[in-house]
Amino acid sequence: MLPRGSSSMPPPPNPTPYFPPPRVTLPSGLDILRTYSGAVIFLEILFGTIVWILVASTHVPLPLLQGWVMFVAVTAWFLSIVFLCVFLFGYANRIAVNWNQTDFLFHGATFVFYFGAFLLQAATTSLHHFPRKFNSTTEEKILADHEYNISIAASV
Repeated sequence: MLPRGSSSMPPPPNPTPYFPPPRVTLPSGLDILRTYSGAVIFLEILFGTIVWILVASTHVPLPLLQGWVMFVAVTAWFLSIVFLCVFLFGYANRIAVNWNQTDFLFHGATFVFYFGAFLLQAATTSLHHFPRKFNSTTEEKILADHEYNISIAASV
């Protein structure tokens, strides 16, 4: 018989003292380049460089719009290189962060910013046929034909 006031079930364990560190399922070192995440990071770096070069090589008719496009291209390019270096040099194993969630959030945020930059670049490109008046006698297109083609490539 059990003593008075005791139950047959032991008390539940206290879950607060121990939280296991998150598992990194993304590989470190050169193996990151063999995963989908590594391929996406590599493509972000490649296409970010191309957008950066294309926008920088055109005349900037609307500095506010294309300034944001350049900011997104340069910032995403830099952060993609940093993010890739974290996995290449094995820092992901030393930093206790949920890297799967961080990877998802990074690519999601990069997609949102690049999509916004695409919309702004496409809006700038769509103004190709509108004239810009310098004075009452001269009119010039906002984008020359060559710059229009480069702007289309940067939009894509």
